[in-house]
Amino acid sequence: MARTLTFRINHAEYQAVPTKIERKKLYGWTETLALDDHDNECKMVSTDESGIVIIPKGGTGLGILSPDGKWINRSQLQAVKEDGEPAEMMPSSFNISIELERKVSFEEYMDHNITAFYQMDEADAALIEAIGDDIYTFTYNYRDSYDGSPAFLLTADDPGKGKKLFLLIGTLIRFELLRLEESGVIEEVEEETDADDSGEIDFSMF
Repeated sequence: MARTLTFRINHAEYQAVPTKIERKKLYGWTETLALDDHDNECKMVSTDESGIVIIPKGGTGLGILSPDGKWINRSQLQAVKEDGEPAEMMPSSFNISIELERKVSFEEYMDHNITAFYQMDEADAALIEAIGDDIYTFTYNYRDSYDGSPAFLLTADDPGKGKKLFLLIGTLIRFELLRLEESGVIEEVEEETDADDSGEIDFSMF
């Protein structure tokens, strides 16, 4: 069953179902098939450090160890803020009413790397009209978590069908700019030339 997001704007609530748009559905995809000399499909496996022991798919996993090398269960971990205080668990966006309050400029939206793209099916026409040509942002959580992702709600024209509502989720791109405090000057080094380079040979030097 499709999960529904609930938005609140202008004192009214609306619901819409996000449907993920995969890049491969738009542009297609290719697959590389590795075969051996007998046209049998090759399967990827791992090996240990010696390269002798073969580890099939599913034979490895990730674990968490304490500083003294002891195994730790995930339930024993606690998320904290930078100041050491316990972090607050944020509810899933599917379990709350999302208040659309903050608008962003196109420039601020472009400062994000979009990682997921959804078309909002069954979106009420009043919600699309309320958003209009603006870009609204909120914090998106697929499930209960301590850290959400920036999400953007905007509309786009669908030729012959009016406006459609889209949800885009991404991460903020942190630009690191460097500059010189003072402009440097590169001095050209002149080639040394002999002051008396007339091309004549003084035989008295021999």
